[in-house]
Amino acid sequence: MDHLVIMKKSWRLTEKILAGEKTVESRWYKMKHAPWGRIKPSDRIYFKDSGGPVTVRAKVTKILQFDSLNREKTEEILEKYGRKDLGTAGIMPEIIKYVAGKNYCILVFFDKVEKIKPFDIDKTGFGSMSAWITIDNIDKIKNSFKLK
Repeated sequence: MDHLVIMKKSWRLTEKILAGEKTVESRWYKMKHAPWGRIKPSDRIYFKDSGGPVTVRAKVTKILQFDSLNREKTEEILEKYGRKDLGTAGIMPEIIKYVAGKNYCILVFFDKVEKIKPFDIDKTGFGSMSAWITIDNIDKIKNSFKLK
Protein backbone atom coordinates (compact mmCIF):
# COMPACT_ATOMS: atom_id res chain seq x y z
CA MET A 1 0.00 0.00 0.00
CA ASP A 2 0.95 3.61 -0.50
CA HIS A 3 0.18 6.38 1.95
CA LEU A 4 0.13 10.10 1.26
CA VAL A 5 0.74 12.27 4.32
CA ILE A 6 0.05 15.98 4.21
CA MET A 7 2.16 17.97 6.67
CA LYS A 8 1.61 21.40 8.21
CA LYS A 9 4.00 23.53 6.17
CA SER A 10 4.81 26.01 8.95
CA TRP A 11 6.28 23.23 11.12
CA ARG A 12 8.90 22.41 8.42
CA LEU A 13 8.53 18.68 9.06
CA THR A 14 9.38 17.48 5.55
CA GLU A 15 12.72 19.29 5.92
CA LYS A 16 13.26 17.48 9.23
CA ILE A 17 12.43 14.15 7.59
CA LEU A 18 15.02 14.74 4.87
CA ALA A 19 17.59 15.82 7.47
CA GLY A 20 17.01 12.63 9.49
CA GLU A 21 15.72 14.59 12.50
CA LYS A 22 12.17 13.22 12.21
CA THR A 23 11.84 9.43 11.93
CA VAL A 24 8.27 8.92 13.17
CA GLU A 25 4.96 10.35 12.01
CA SER A 26 2.15 10.52 14.57
CA ARG A 27 -1.53 10.99 14.06
CA TRP A 28 -3.88 11.76 16.96
CA TYR A 29 -7.63 11.24 16.67
CA LYS A 30 -10.86 11.39 18.62
CA MET A 31 -12.18 8.58 16.38
CA LYS A 32 -10.22 6.02 14.36
CA HIS A 33 -9.15 7.32 10.92
CA ALA A 34 -6.65 6.24 8.28
CA PRO A 35 -4.09 4.91 8.63
CA TRP A 36 -5.45 3.13 11.74
CA GLY A 37 -5.46 -0.60 10.98
CA ARG A 38 -4.56 0.04 7.32
CA ILE A 39 -0.79 0.39 7.39
CA LYS A 40 1.96 -2.17 7.79
CA PRO A 41 5.74 -2.44 7.63
CA SER A 42 7.12 -2.24 4.08
CA ASP A 43 4.31 0.08 2.89
CA ARG A 44 5.49 3.25 1.15
CA ILE A 45 4.78 6.62 2.67
CA TYR A 46 4.86 9.86 0.67
CA PHE A 47 5.07 13.28 2.29
CA LYS A 48 4.01 16.70 1.08
CA ASP A 49 3.66 20.07 2.74
CA SER A 50 0.18 21.56 2.61
CA GLY A 51 -0.22 23.55 -0.58
CA GLY A 52 2.87 22.01 -2.17
CA PRO A 53 3.81 18.97 -4.23
CA VAL A 54 4.82 15.53 -2.95
CA THR A 55 8.60 15.63 -2.45
CA VAL A 56 9.61 12.85 -0.05
CA ARG A 57 9.22 9.06 0.04
CA ALA A 58 10.08 6.60 2.81
CA LYS A 59 9.49 2.98 3.80
CA VAL A 60 7.36 2.08 6.83
CA THR A 61 9.29 -0.03 9.36
CA LYS A 62 7.01 -0.24 12.40
CA ILE A 63 3.59 0.86 13.62
CA LEU A 64 2.41 1.44 17.17
CA GLN A 65 -1.27 2.09 17.91
CA PHE A 66 -2.60 3.41 21.22
CA ASP A 67 -6.23 3.66 22.26
CA SER A 68 -8.19 4.68 25.35
CA LEU A 69 -5.84 7.61 25.79
CA ASN A 70 -5.91 9.72 28.91
CA ARG A 71 -3.67 12.56 30.03
CA GLU A 72 -1.05 10.25 31.54
CA LYS A 73 -0.82 7.95 28.49
CA THR A 74 -0.67 10.94 26.16
CA GLU A 75 2.16 12.53 28.17
CA GLU A 76 4.03 9.20 28.19
CA ILE A 77 3.78 8.89 24.39
CA LEU A 78 4.94 12.47 23.90
CA GLU A 79 7.83 12.00 26.31
CA LYS A 80 8.98 8.74 24.74
CA TYR A 81 8.46 9.51 21.03
CA GLY A 82 8.10 13.29 20.73
CA ARG A 83 11.69 13.99 19.67
CA LYS A 84 11.57 11.35 16.90
CA ASP A 85 8.16 12.64 15.81
CA LEU A 86 8.82 16.38 15.85
CA GLY A 87 12.56 16.53 15.28
CA THR A 88 12.89 18.87 18.26
CA ALA A 89 14.06 18.56 21.86
CA GLY A 90 10.89 20.07 23.35
CA ILE A 91 7.20 19.64 22.72
CA MET A 92 5.58 22.85 21.47
CA PRO A 93 2.56 24.10 23.47
CA GLU A 94 0.57 23.99 20.22
CA ILE A 95 1.17 20.21 20.06
CA ILE A 96 0.20 19.64 23.69
CA LYS A 97 -3.03 21.54 23.12
CA TYR A 98 -3.73 19.65 19.88
CA VAL A 99 -3.34 16.15 21.38
CA ALA A 100 -5.30 16.90 24.56
CA GLY A 101 -8.56 14.99 24.59
CA LYS A 102 -7.64 12.67 21.72
CA ASN A 103 -8.59 9.00 22.16
CA TYR A 104 -6.26 7.37 19.64
CA CYS A 105 -2.65 7.76 18.57
CA ILE A 106 -0.82 5.95 15.81
CA LEU A 107 2.95 6.17 15.42
CA VAL A 108 4.42 5.27 12.04
CA PHE A 109 8.18 4.67 12.03
CA PHE A 110 10.01 4.95 8.73
CA ASP A 111 13.43 4.77 7.09
CA LYS A 112 14.95 4.77 3.59
CA VAL A 113 13.95 8.41 3.22
CA GLU A 114 14.57 9.93 -0.19
CA LYS A 115 13.84 13.19 -1.94
CA ILE A 116 11.85 12.44 -5.08
CA LYS A 117 10.93 14.32 -8.22
CA PRO A 118 8.02 16.54 -7.10
CA PHE A 119 4.52 15.70 -8.24
CA ASP A 120 1.07 17.02 -7.44
CA ILE A 121 -1.95 14.95 -6.48
CA ASP A 122 -5.70 14.97 -7.04
CA LYS A 123 -7.60 14.46 -3.77
CA THR A 124 -10.99 14.25 -5.48
CA GLY A 125 -13.13 11.74 -3.61
CA PHE A 126 -10.98 11.81 -0.46
CA GLY A 127 -12.33 15.02 1.05
CA SER A 128 -10.63 18.40 0.94
CA MET A 129 -9.53 18.10 4.57
CA SER A 130 -7.94 14.65 4.21
CA ALA A 131 -4.45 14.79 5.70
CA TRP A 132 -3.74 11.06 5.23
CA ILE A 133 -4.71 9.08 2.15
CA THR A 134 -4.24 5.33 1.87
CA ILE A 135 -4.31 3.95 -1.66
CA ASP A 136 -3.04 0.78 -3.32
CA ASN A 137 -0.88 2.79 -5.76
CA ILE A 138 0.11 6.47 -5.54
CA ASP A 139 -0.03 6.72 -9.34
CA LYS A 140 -3.84 6.66 -9.11
CA ILE A 141 -3.91 10.12 -7.52
CA LYS A 142 -1.03 11.77 -9.35
CA ASN A 143 -2.21 14.76 -11.36
CA SER A 144 -1.71 14.33 -15.08
CA PHE A 145 -0.55 17.93 -15.60
CA LYS A 146 3.05 19.01 -15.16
CA LEU A 147 4.14 21.12 -12.21
CA LYS A 148 5.31 24.61 -13.09
